[in-house]
Amino acid sequence: MHRPALARLYRPRNFSEIVGQDHVSATLRTAVERGRVAHAYLFCGPRGIGKTTAARVLAMALNCENRGDGEPCGACESCERIWSGRTSLDVVEIDAASNRGVDDARDLRERAMYAPSEESRYKVYIIDEAHMLTREAWNAFLKILEEPPPRVIFVLATTEPGKIFQAAPPILSRCQRFDFHRISTEAIRERLDQVLDAEGVEAEDAALLPIARKADGALRDALSALDQVLAFSGDKVTASDVRQVLGLIEEDLYFELFELLAEKRAADVFGYVERLIDGGYDLEEFYKGVGEALRLLLRARLEGAGSLRFLSDELAARYVEAADRFAAGDLMRMLSGLAELDTDGRFRKSEQQRILIEVLLLKFAMLDRTVELEELLAAVRGSPGSGAGRGGGAGGRGARGMSSDADPGHRSSGSKSSRGSANPAPDPGPGGPADAGPPVGTAAPAEAPPARPGGPLEAARTAWLEMIAAGKILRPGQGIALRAAQIIALLPDGELRVSCPQGTPAAEVLEDKVNRRRIEEELSRRLGRPIRVSRAGSSESLPPRVSQDTARGQKLARLVEEDQGLQDLVDRLDLELID
Repeated sequence: MHRPALARLYRPRNFSEIVGQDHVSATLRTAVERGRVAHAYLFCGPRGIGKTTAARVLAMALNCENRGDGEPCGACESCERIWSGRTSLDVVEIDAASNRGVDDARDLRERAMYAPSEESRYKVYIIDEAHMLTREAWNAFLKILEEPPPRVIFVLATTEPGKIFQAAPPILSRCQRFDFHRISTEAIRERLDQVLDAEGVEAEDAALLPIARKADGALRDALSALDQVLAFSGDKVTASDVRQVLGLIEEDLYFELFELLAEKRAADVFGYVERLIDGGYDLEEFYKGVGEALRLLLRARLEGAGSLRFLSDELAARYVEAADRFAAGDLMRMLSGLAELDTDGRFRKSEQQRILIEVLLLKFAMLDRTVELEELLAAVRGSPGSGAGRGGGAGGRGARGMSSDADPGHRSSGSKSSRGSANPAPDPGPGGPADAGPPVGTAAPAEAPPARPGGPLEAARTAWLEMIAAGKILRPGQGIALRAAQIIALLPDGELRVSCPQGTPAAEVLEDKVNRRRIEEELSRRLGRPIRVSRAGSSESLPPRVSQDTARGQKLARLVEEDQGLQDLVDRLDLELID
């Protein structure tokens, strides 16, 4: 028997039923009630969070004969037609992904000139995936969007508003923009519970949370996943059914991993990953699950059990217990390493996912062999209160450190406090301690090192990196892109020459006038002089484009070259610099 999908069957019929978008619902409802509806709207946000649904409800409210307080009745013939997506003379839905050309835009422009079927009704055009329209289509559509006929309203829905800005910037100023938010896990879980009540299906307390978490803020995805589980489980949904149908990793496997990492059992990593593969688990799903589990551990470590109220009492207690075995800094470094694994989609595209996961987990299990760079330098230079016994991993102040490959037998077993010295102190001999120099890692008095040479260019490079690290003036992802750029010259007139090949993400960031102006203002503030940023021309002899990993390696290599104390430390203890 044919049965509508849950995502369609339980689609909201009025503004109050739209989940997680109260800022949009309240504004549109009030606009309809007061007769202040705009002629064009732009709905932006991730997929599956209600953009098209909100557009349909708006069309229903404008054309409903039984409308009250700005809400459609949801039951009249007009509302039924619009809600179900059936043919309606006054509400037209267009998929811009398959109708993206200039001829399609001209056709839409001509159709919009016709009045609604009745004088009291509105003609509403809902254009889904609007970012797929070509530049020529936008040009053909621009005039009517700016001055539409009476009682004609356009609603543009898109997941990528940035593409609209690139193709047709004037469009944005002619629309009222609403940014839809990802729906919270708890709100999705509550909605799933309501749907199951309406369906007459029981569910275990622990069954719906994994579905809500896997949906990642998209209610439509959650309802589709629930539909899939119901097809398997029947009249009762269990947590076991959910894991089996959706291929989720059992929580016990994550807690087994936490125990392995807390006890530094690096050798057991290979057997653990092998059991994952033999169990048929998807490593990409495991990668996502580890990230979420580590995030919960960090929340429990920093905020306590109260931050995990959305979990069952038993599961929250297990996370709190596991979190107590890790320093907050170590958990932060694990999350940072996990994020770096797939910054450019490298993990998802790799054919060696098993090796990547094993290497990542080995790093997590060997965090005790990583120490803070500042701790080692302070120990070598004998700064006051710099005892190397403080250790780097326990404090977790940052991700930059050094990893020693020296024989672990030279350190006390598993103790971070002994990391300042990789070799035992030599016997002072007959001369006594006064005749022997201080061993590595002890706080011996020493003169402060001379200031490192540097000039305006080096200051500009430092300010550039500090600006990227601060991240205040850049959107997510732009800082990573600018790390690939290289400062090659600072001219006397304040012109800062930046090298980045044409067509790269860094070049795109710098070619944007708004971005460049913000960068120039920030650099001028940091350097105390007017700075003007320009990209180096292709005719100059420029260094080749480097990857993010290569740039990181070059930076660390320069750090060693410029600091003799650090160079001595690397040579003496056979250390490897990591980021």
